[in-house]
Amino acid sequence: MKIFTAMLYFYMGNRTSQRNLVALARFVVVLAVLVGLFSVAFHVLMLREGQEFSWTTGIYWTLTVMSTLGFGDITFHTDLGRAFSILVLMTGLVFLLILLPFTFIEFFYQPWMEAQKAARVPTQLPEDMQGHVLLTNYGPIERVLIQRLDQYDYSYAVLTSDPEAAQLLHGEGVQVIVGPLDNPETYENARAGQAALIATTGDEIRNTSIAVAVRAVSESVPIVALARRSSAVGVLKVAGCTRVLELGEMMGRALARRANGGPTVSHVVGSFGDLQIAEANAAETPFVGKTLVESEIRNLTKINVVGIWERGTFEVARPDTRVDHNDVLLLAGSQQQLDSFESLCERTPRSAEFAIIVGGGRVGRAVGTLLDEMGMKWKLVESDSARVRHGENYVYGDATEPKVLLEAGLVEASTIIITTRDDDVNIYLAIFCRKARPDVQIICRSSIDQNVATMHRVGCNFVLSYSSMGANAIFNLLKRSDVLMVAEGLDVFRMPLPESLAGRTLAESDIRQMTGCNVIGLGRNGILSINPDPTTVLSSGMEIVVIGTVEAENKFLQKFS
Repeated sequence: MKIFTAMLYFYMGNRTSQRNLVALARFVVVLAVLVGLFSVAFHVLMLREGQEFSWTTGIYWTLTVMSTLGFGDITFHTDLGRAFSILVLMTGLVFLLILLPFTFIEFFYQPWMEAQKAARVPTQLPEDMQGHVLLTNYGPIERVLIQRLDQYDYSYAVLTSDPEAAQLLHGEGVQVIVGPLDNPETYENARAGQAALIATTGDEIRNTSIAVAVRAVSESVPIVALARRSSAVGVLKVAGCTRVLELGEMMGRALARRANGGPTVSHVVGSFGDLQIAEANAAETPFVGKTLVESEIRNLTKINVVGIWERGTFEVARPDTRVDHNDVLLLAGSQQQLDSFESLCERTPRSAEFAIIVGGGRVGRAVGTLLDEMGMKWKLVESDSARVRHGENYVYGDATEPKVLLEAGLVEASTIIITTRDDDVNIYLAIFCRKARPDVQIICRSSIDQNVATMHRVGCNFVLSYSSMGANAIFNLLKRSDVLMVAEGLDVFRMPLPESLAGRTLAESDIRQMTGCNVIGLGRNGILSINPDPTTVLSSGMEIVVIGTVEAENKFLQKFS
């Protein structure tokens, strides 16, 4: 009974359904008037033939003829009567056999079935729900973000105004509610006032209307929005957004930081209080060909090499790990320790360093801006004339044509950064560039995270997923101090020291060997000790800061928590 009531409420409360019912009612009225007129005409004609029947018989005869049943128990004997019978029959064919089924299905049955499906999708969240995340879109970024939220036991809900889309998401097991995105009532039903965060990743205009609707319900809930244009940032903040992310700009700078070149070797990718997480291209260090023990990085700088990225695969750093030319070192330490690492590498920019950027969109332009800041020369290849700026840095043409890349300087380039939105094009260009220049550094953008492994497989040295970067950026804005996502599938997390580890030294705990996680900090009374000595004794009341992949983190929690 509850389901039927919900269906009826949804059906009757829908403006389209109300208009459909009015149209169906008009059709029924027209049909009833026709039946009445034909019944009157039946009596008049029968009386002219000397036959007399009741009014019920007249209606009966009209309906049997219009519906083509034609029992034949009542018939006319004159040509005029038979002509009238033909008129009634043809009218019945049109109204009862064609228009009535079509009208009934179009204006009642189909909307009712849609209401039946939609009634299964919630229009509001439970009244006791709080601390949840609301998403106003469902795309690549949201799919990755939901995985992160599930991992850390955050409840969430996807808001959509499309009942059909809601039904599909509901069928896939996604928590979803239906309602107009520009209506404050939708956010009241979604308990926006009790939410931990609202993320809206549509275009700027849609994000603005959503922010205004949310602020009508809650002045304090954090709203994170994406902006494709810098000019929209101010508008979104005035509308009520707490934080506006320019992902194109962020991705461009992240890709540029990985280029072999510039005044520094290491680039900070995240921070956890005073603890800095940085990446360094091994090719620019004196450690290539050596093991970590032979390089003596820890002894000389006190910094911790917690892992190595090798063509997209993260490996936990061990004393016998050998550093390859294509590796990226993941470092953890204080700013002072990072400075010591830089001094040890003695980075000197070389005049031959030169990068080719493929794609002149927001990401490609951001790459060029940071390369300028790094003092590195570059040329940008773009096939859309509207995006080509004046100056010697721009090359107009299709990068899939070899002559265009040669004109841009493929033979001389030390780095190629591919930034187009089309993953298929990016994979093609990566294969071509790797074949033409086996020694060149290839950095690539991926629009969806499923293609990251493929791009590494075809020869890219570094790949950054737009969807994962967006999800990580949004997740890191949740007001939690215990988790920081620093890279694709790599987290720094802090937690109270498990009782099972108390009384042991770091070396005795054997955390890295058993779980694949690295301990990079120990805290007590608000003071964080970065890269503690392996002989440090662990005691109750401490906080432990650990870095590792999602799989390693799960092993750690299963083993010790």
